[in-house]
Amino acid sequence: MARVVVDVMLKPEILDPQGQAVQRALPRLGFEGISDVRQGKRFELEVEGPVDDDALARIHKIAESFLANTVIEDFTVRVDS
Repeated sequence: MARVVVDVMLKPEILDPQGQAVQRALPRLGFEGISDVRQGKRFELEVEGPVDDDALARIHKIAESFLANTVIEDFTVRVDS
């Protein structure tokens, strides 16, 4: 079985309150030098059979229609080796 990873992130122009909360907390916890934090989601899909162009196209469709809200989120699909 192969693993395909779909990473979903808010588009850069969309406000990320959770990322901002983490960014504000870091200095209080002693972590300096972080200028921005963006929060996202990661999905790991175990794929039966080869991960060919057809399988990647199906996973792209899954991400586009189910895993990500493409109005406010971008996503990437990659094979995890």
